[in-house]
Amino acid sequence: MQLLWHTWDGKSWSDLLNMDLSLPHFNTMEGVYVIWSGSSTVRVGQGIIRDRLGKHRNDRAITAYPSLLVTWAPVEKNYRDGVERYLANTLKPKVGDAFPDTIPIAVNLPW
Repeated sequence: MQLLWHTWDGKSWSDLLNMDLSLPHFNTMEGVYVIWSGSSTVRVGQGIIRDRLGKHRNDRAITAYPSLLVTWAPVEKNYRDGVERYLANTLKPKVGDAFPDTIPIAVNLPW
């Protein structure tokens, strides 16, 4: 599956802690996301992007990492578990271990 990875300004990777989650772009945005720091994937997940990223901003297990960047991609609900499973298997995030127990759906990575 080919995903269209997003950034909040459309130009550069988004700074998790400083991007504006109140923008209209996030009003209906649901899908998957990847948070990383340097060469390490910190967290992958799925859901309502504004809500999930807002929660992760307050998660000390995540914010302990420096210079957090994030990207997200819209994915239909019936594919999200498989896509998240693939991202978790491939990127091996440092935080999180309750990823869906389902058949992975291969996708293009954001970088």
